[in-house]
Amino acid sequence: MKLKLDDQGHAVLQDGKPVYVKDDGTDVVFDALGTTQTIARLNAEAKSHRERAEIAEKSLKGFEGIADPAKALEALQLVANLDAKKLVDAGEIEKVKTEIGKAFQAQLDTANGQAAKLEQQLYAEMIGGSFARSKFAQEKLAIPPDLVQAYFGKAFSIEEGKVVAKDANGNKLYSASNPGELAGFDEALGMLVNQYPGKDHILKGTGASGGGASSSGGGGGKPQGNFGGSKAERVAAIKQMTSNAQ
Repeated sequence: MKLKLDDQGHAVLQDGKPVYVKDDGTDVVFDALGTTQTIARLNAEAKSHRERAEIAEKSLKGFEGIADPAKALEALQLVANLDAKKLVDAGEIEKVKTEIGKAFQAQLDTANGQAAKLEQQLYAEMIGGSFARSKFAQEKLAIPPDLVQAYFGKAFSIEEGKVVAKDANGNKLYSASNPGELAGFDEALGMLVNQYPGKDHILKGTGASGGGASSSGGGGGKPQGNFGGSKAERVAAIKQMTSNAQ
């Protein structure tokens, strides 16, 4: 980035902060104080994470070789309560092992099912809700939020309770105006749309024409296709339109 200068060669300021020009020609206000505070906070967080990891590592050494300590304790208690005479019979021992395995597997399946359900609900609320509430999608894009999510939803995930966006190479997207901070949902969505080859056919007011745009009503750039069918049909229509336009 280059420092933006006025006609007299002086640095351009906005709210007392210098303005820089990115390679694509857009302006970015640089908050030096905010950046310094962010770096200090990230360093403190990294130290805290490292210390917690060291404590956890020391605590886990006593459980090496045990995948589920709680279940292991339950199994030991169950064995301790068994009639010692029955254990003499090898057939009874195998029966006990089988019953323990069935009970554990049933509990594990239940827990996994509940975890998967909760994960789906969390994804629907945090990511699906973000698409539904996105001002960028509502104001800048000419396709409904559900289709925006169908296109760009795979770029978003939930990490440590936060919505994180990644580019096609798996790199996290960071804010341009707040260095060191992850990009907010709308900022990240804007970056992804800007990288999309068919962006001119999904953005409002781009002036695009042809099979992927409408020239009436002054709202150029609105894609046309089978938007009255199912979601799958609508997604397929957008894909066909953008592929024909490229």
